[in-house]
Amino acid sequence: MEQLLPELDRRKTQTAIEALFEKYRIYKTITFEAREASMTASYTERFHGPTNVTSDQTAQIAVYNVDVPAARRAYCETIESVVDRLGERERLIIRERYMKQDDVFDYKVYNYILDPPVSKDTYTKIRTRAFYKLALAFADLGLLKLDGLQKRKAVACHEK
Repeated sequence: MEQLLPELDRRKTQTAIEALFEKYRIYKTITFEAREASMTASYTERFHGPTNVTSDQTAQIAVYNVDVPAARRAYCETIESVVDRLGERERLIIRERYMKQDDVFDYKVYNYILDPPVSKDTYTKIRTRAFYKLALAFADLGLLKLDGLQKRKAVACHEK
């Protein structure tokens, strides 16, 4: 049985991949703010009857303070490992344009960072190929769903 690779919509794929890289940059640049337990008593309205709920505020905060940074680190490591599997030029484009700073633009990458510089069209071809590979890899890892990224098939309007 022959399995074909899906045909993806270029703009939808680019938007989805850029959203993953935006989350990556936020996790890398914004520091995690640890929660602390409150030491003062607070009064809450208690309705009649048992709620059968026990809470341990300190334990919940401790779990949050450990799990959230670990999840953020794991996400960043996953993104980095997928990008590391790209070709040399693709990897350079993705790292410089999407993984470092917010204010890096395409023209800076293809004119000044790539050596030798390439044209805008060549840059777009390389980036599109990288996004396709990234979309397939992120879909395998469950970070992206390919269903919404596939091109729609043309439907015949007048069938006899």
